[in-house]
Amino acid sequence: MQTRLFGRTGMRLSVLGFGCGAVGGIMVRGDPADQERLVARAIATGVNYFDTAVLYGDGESEKNLGRVLHRLKPANVVVGTKVRVPPSEFGRITDAIAMSLEGSLSRMRLDRVDIFHLHNPITITGGGSALSVRQVLDDVVPAFERLRQQGKIRFLGISAVGDTAALHQVIDAKAFDSAQIVYNMLNPSAGEDLPENYPAQDYERLFDSTKGAGVGVVGIRVLAGGALSGSAERHPIASPAPEPIGSAMSYDADLGRARRLMPLVEEGFCGSLTEAATRFALSHPAMGTILVGMATPQQFEDALAAVQKGPLPRAALDRLAALRQGFSGEAR
Repeated sequence: MQTRLFGRTGMRLSVLGFGCGAVGGIMVRGDPADQERLVARAIATGVNYFDTAVLYGDGESEKNLGRVLHRLKPANVVVGTKVRVPPSEFGRITDAIAMSLEGSLSRMRLDRVDIFHLHNPITITGGGSALSVRQVLDDVVPAFERLRQQGKIRFLGISAVGDTAALHQVIDAKAFDSAQIVYNMLNPSAGEDLPENYPAQDYERLFDSTKGAGVGVVGIRVLAGGALSGSAERHPIASPAPEPIGSAMSYDADLGRARRLMPLVEEGFCGSLTEAATRFALSHPAMGTILVGMATPQQFEDALAAVQKGPLPRAALDRLAALRQGFSGEAR
């Protein structure tokens, strides 16, 4: 398994990370024996980053990951989890973050977590479930730093969702070590310029900011929540089709556009759309590790096989860019 240096942290993370979220569902709703077998298989292949959150199954993902890691006792795995501060707690952010982390550590049977990500959206002025740039830098960062000084977290992270301008401001502040960034074949704007009137959020080359700030990148939504399989079918333990992040306004629209990328398969650039999507996410040098959620062991094997083929070649990336031009001007 190839590893990449993760920003300024000094850690080397496997290019394929293990997503423990609710979209794939194996670590939330899977059979306990299947969970253990799959995590053991992932570790055996060189996967060393496991990503979870208290929101995934209301703590079930953390609990299951903790149980499995406690049994397997692997050396040198890196665990990341997240905190989402509810709006009712915005007046006591420091206490809310500390309490959330204590719960996460207890469920995972850990003394500390390697990366602790803020899970709230970030916008310029805040509102709703979003935190403002000022709240993040003035309240969240000191709360995270206090936990780091206590030895309960190693590195600080954000989920880079919200306003593009706000995300650039927070990353440029160099307070965080990790950012989870949407990057996929339907929306590559974190890494390149979008065509005119393209139907997606423009992240305005966010990877330029992460590189400048020494922030490690965790690629999220690399399969656009499953839409980039090109199939509407969902596995019984997977979540229902999720709300898109950064791409179309509906999952069905993402699915429709994904199917229009099938020439990549038909013309022999790759064996499947999911293979193309997985390899695409690794094609940008700013990418540290990509998260692929799984419902079945076979989905892990498919992701592993794709990763082992390496990034997409230039000819495939050029063909993809030409296909994407056709989306310009369409309603998001």
